[in-house]
Amino acid sequence: MCWAALAIEPAIAAPSPAGSLDAARLQAADSEPQNWFTGGRDKDGTYFSPLAAIDAKNVKRLGFAWQYDLGDPMRGQEATPLVIDGVMYTSGTWGYVYAVDAATGKQLWRYDPKPDYFIGRNPCCDLVNRGVAVWKGKVYVASVDGRLHALDASTGKNLWEADTIVDHKLPYSSSGAPQIAGSVVAIGNSGADMGHGSVRGYVSAYDLDSGALKWRFFTVPPAVGQAYENPELAAADKTWDPHRKPEFSGGATVWDGFAYDAKLNLLYFGTANAAPYDLRQLGPKKLDGLYATCIIAVDADSGRMAWYYQETPHDSWDYDAVQKMILTEIMADGAPRPVIMQASKNGFFYVLDRKTGKLLSAKNYAFINWATHVDMQTGRPVTTAAADWYGTAKNIYPSWMGAHTWNPMSYSAQTRLVYIPVIDAPTIWIDLLHNGSKVKYIEGFFTVQGLIPDDTYDAKDSARLYGRVPDERVIRAMRHVKPVRELIRAWDPVAEKVVWEHETSSGIRGYDGGVMSTAGNLVFQGRGSGELWVYAADTGKVLKVVKTGSHIMAAPMTYSVNGEQYVAVQAGYGGTPISVGPIPPSSAALKYQNINRIIAFKLGGGQVPTPPAREEPAFSQPPIETATRAQIDAGEVVFISQCSRCHQLGPSITPDLRRLNDGLHVAFKDILLKGVLAPAGMERFNDLLSEQDADNVHAYLIEQSWIAYRAQESAAAHK
Repeated sequence: MCWAALAIEPAIAAPSPAGSLDAARLQAADSEPQNWFTGGRDKDGTYFSPLAAIDAKNVKRLGFAWQYDLGDPMRGQEATPLVIDGVMYTSGTWGYVYAVDAATGKQLWRYDPKPDYFIGRNPCCDLVNRGVAVWKGKVYVASVDGRLHALDASTGKNLWEADTIVDHKLPYSSSGAPQIAGSVVAIGNSGADMGHGSVRGYVSAYDLDSGALKWRFFTVPPAVGQAYENPELAAADKTWDPHRKPEFSGGATVWDGFAYDAKLNLLYFGTANAAPYDLRQLGPKKLDGLYATCIIAVDADSGRMAWYYQETPHDSWDYDAVQKMILTEIMADGAPRPVIMQASKNGFFYVLDRKTGKLLSAKNYAFINWATHVDMQTGRPVTTAAADWYGTAKNIYPSWMGAHTWNPMSYSAQTRLVYIPVIDAPTIWIDLLHNGSKVKYIEGFFTVQGLIPDDTYDAKDSARLYGRVPDERVIRAMRHVKPVRELIRAWDPVAEKVVWEHETSSGIRGYDGGVMSTAGNLVFQGRGSGELWVYAADTGKVLKVVKTGSHIMAAPMTYSVNGEQYVAVQAGYGGTPISVGPIPPSSAALKYQNINRIIAFKLGGGQVPTPPAREEPAFSQPPIETATRAQIDAGEVVFISQCSRCHQLGPSITPDLRRLNDGLHVAFKDILLKGVLAPAGMERFNDLLSEQDADNVHAYLIEQSWIAYRAQESAAAHK
C-alpha cells in the first residue's frame, strides 16, 4: 500500500561509506546543521537545530514535500529520524529499519528484523520503537524481542546481532533506541510493569564492531541470597526488604532516556518503576528500592557506577525516571556549569551536575499533589497524605502516564528555554486487594488499577468493578481547569518558571507529540488531531498550522539537502493509548486510516495528502447467547485482567472484538489458546488462560456484541 513519494529535486548521492558519523563529526555537529546525527540531533540530545532558512517570517509558506509509507502494521510511531549526508535512517514497529533519500523520500533499503511474534504480547504499550543509532557506517537498532542488530548503512545488510535478554521466560521486550558511548553501543529493555512479578532491569553494552558483550549493569539486586553481578548492588540490596519473595524481580528497567558525555566518558540512563506497585507485597519495611526511578551515571568503558540520583524513593506511582535527558551548561552560582536536565514523570524538573550528580534544581513544572516539594538538602521529595492510595482510592497528580513521558522535549540554544510536552492529568489509584474490587489483578498494573478520570469517567460503573472510587464532581472540584489536558510549556530552567504555554488537548488526552526547536525562532510540535503546529520560540505565538490527517506522537526533526531545508516527522497512532481506551475523539486516527508514514515539509510545499477515510464495518448479528450470567461476569473480569491492555471495546488500532465474524467466533478458542493468528500479532495465551477462561471471555464478548448490535439496529429503525 505504498504511496508514491513526491520528488522535489535531484538528490545528491550519499558519500561513501554511508553513515560515516564519528566522534569528531558529532562533537562539531553545529558546523553541519544540514544533518541530524542522533535522536536529539547533537551529542547533547537537545532536539534543537541551528538551521534558520525556515524562520518566523516565512514559515507560513510551509507545506508538503514528500512522504514515505512505513507499511504494516498500522500501529504507533515514536521514532525521530536521523539524516546523515542526505540519507534518512529510522525505525518503525517491531524494529524495522528504513533508509530513504532525504530529498525525495525514495526508499534505499528496508530491514526486516524477523522478530519472534510471541514476544509481541510482552510490551505494555504496543509494538513501538524509538529510533536507531548510526556510527561509522553502521546502523544499530533493537527489535521488540530484545535482539540488538548492527546493519551496514549502505545496504541494510545484517552485520551482527546480539540477544540482549537474560531470561526469555520473563516478559522482557525492547522499545528504546540504542546509545553510542565511546567504544560501545548500549541498550536497555522494558517489562518493569509486566507479569505478576515483573522483570529485573539492566543495561547491556556491546562492542561496536563485533557485537561482543563488554559489560552489563543490573539496576536492582537479585533474589535474596544470590550473588551480586555488579558491586553497586550491595548498597542497593540494603534498600529492599530482606524478606521479599524470589518471584518479585524488582523492575527498574531502562526503556528510554540515554545520554552520553564524551569528555567525562559517562553514560547516563534513567530507570523505571519499582515493582510491584504495591510494595507492601515485598515486605513491611518502607525502603527506597534502589536503583529504581534513578538517573544513573556509569563509566562507558567499565560499566561501573559513578553516581546515582533517585527521583522517587519507594515508588508506588509508576514514576519512571526514563524521560529523555538533555546535556547543556547553565549558570549556577554565578558560573557556567555542565548539567543534565530532565522533566521527570513525577512532575519535577531536575537539574543535576553531570560530573557528580549533585542536585542543583528541582521545581515542579506541572500541577502535582503527591508531594509538596523536593528537599534540596536531602534530594528527597516531601510526600503528602494525598499520595497514599493504600486501602482507599485516591486521585493523584500526576498520573502513571507522567507529567512528561517519552515524547522528547527540546532545549533551544537561542532562547535558553526548554519546551516540554506536558500531561496535566491525574490517576485514580485503586488498591484492588483491599477496595472491594471484583478484579484482583490487571496485566500491566499488578494488583492495582490506575483510572484516568477524563470526560468519559463513570464513577458508578468503575465502582461496580473496582469498589469505592471518587465521584466525578469531587474530581472536577479539585481544580479550575479540566482534570485531564495536555500543554506545551516553555520552561526557564534557571528562573524555574513557565514563560509561555498553550493547551493542546482538553477533557480527554489527545496523545500529542514531542517537540523540536530551531534557530529560526521556531518550535514545532505535532498533535493527535493531525496537525503540525509551529510557534514563535520566544513568545509562543502560533505561526502556522499544517493539517496532515495523521496522528503525530513523535518529535519532528529538520535537515537540509542542496540548500533546501526540510522538516520531517513520523506519524502514526498507538503506544500507551491502546491500553487506556478507544481512540480519543480528537484523534486523526478516528477519522482517517492510521497509515504509518514519514511526512516531510518544505517552504512552498503543497497540501499534505490525507489518508483514506476510516470506515467501521456494521455490527453483524452475533451468535446466540447461551452462557450464564456468572460466566459472562467472570469473562468480563478476565477480559479486564488480561485482554484490555491491547483490546478496547470501541475504535482502536487493534480489533474491536465485538465485531468478530462467524468464522472468528468458531475459531475463537484456537486463536486465544493456540495462537493461530500469531503472524497477525495475536499470540497464544494458553500459559495464562484456561479453556474455561477462554469460554467465559467469549461469552462476555458475545454479550457486548449483542448490546452494540441492538443499539445499531434501534438507531437504524428510528432514522
